[in-house]
Amino acid sequence: MPVQTDRMPQRGGWRLRRSDSESVLRTARRMAEDLRAGPTGPGVPSALRDLRRLLEVEAVGLADLSGGVQWNGRPRAEADASGAVADVLHTETRSGRPPLVAMPLLVADELAGVLVVDGEIRMSAVREATAWVEDALEHGRLEDSAELAAQAELRALRAEISPHFMYNAMTVIASLVRSDPERSHELMLDFAEFIRYGLARHHDYTTVSDEFHAIETYLALQRAVLGERLRVQIRVAPEVLAVAIPYLVLQPLVENAVRHGMEPRFTPGSDSTGTVQVRGEAEGTDLVISVEDDGVGMDPAEAEAILAGKGPPDSVGLANVDRRLRSVYGAWYGLVVETAQGAGTRVVVRVPRFHPGVMP
Repeated sequence: MPVQTDRMPQRGGWRLRRSDSESVLRTARRMAEDLRAGPTGPGVPSALRDLRRLLEVEAVGLADLSGGVQWNGRPRAEADASGAVADVLHTETRSGRPPLVAMPLLVADELAGVLVVDGEIRMSAVREATAWVEDALEHGRLEDSAELAAQAELRALRAEISPHFMYNAMTVIASLVRSDPERSHELMLDFAEFIRYGLARHHDYTTVSDEFHAIETYLALQRAVLGERLRVQIRVAPEVLAVAIPYLVLQPLVENAVRHGMEPRFTPGSDSTGTVQVRGEAEGTDLVISVEDDGVGMDPAEAEAILAGKGPPDSVGLANVDRRLRSVYGAWYGLVVETAQGAGTRVVVRVPRFHPGVMP
């Protein structure tokens, strides 16, 4: 016998049959999305419509901290409703006379707005609706905070272009203007491309192809500065070139290999050489990228501290990349660093080749 899907009225509201639970859950998810932008967001009318339908009352209103109320339905005494809202905004406590009630909405222990309900309904249902709206507002605030943090981390990476590297690159380019103008022109284009990619991009994701092009440009400039002492090997499998990855996750790893792995070996008067190898390939459903140098290396405990964000100021790029990878793909993903004193460093990035929401 099929299960009925109608609602069962009762005094002060209604109770759901079991088959209505899916509809309520869908409504809750929709309300959470509608309230993501806060009490004045564009989704508030839709959220109020859903809430009024669930509570089966005359009107439901949501007020922001200025006292302005958006309504769904018509309150029977709008003046009383405005007075109740004003009372809540001044006292942060419940106000109103039955059947009208105004409830403070507290998010992170701060008043975020007022929920107004006009209609015959039990206070337990009003309190439940208030908690529902508070949870939706808090979830939206947390999502916004996470998004702002991610944007701040990207800005931090963009701001990490080494002034020392820029000065050296421009000095080399200037020195070639007369002796080798064609080479100078090529390097100037590389420099412009490097700056453009590092500073002008605004998307969250890019492709393996674009990231590898960026590191090729960076390494071309570094070779112009360091000369034949720096050797470079770049190998990327064609099948992974179109894979989407978070923007600016490879260039900081390569820059770290050159600055902290190679440059300490290239002391004045030294004829030391070194190699940076970058590889990208598919392993089953994963993309694996490695950046390896045969430089000075470091103590594994130091590498652990760097990934934990406790390293020196000029090493924050690695921790930044690691956090962003884990944020996008989950705690199981991130950077793997293999290193030892005098034995070079190998940094491995392993991420899914296809992941929901990750697209250039």
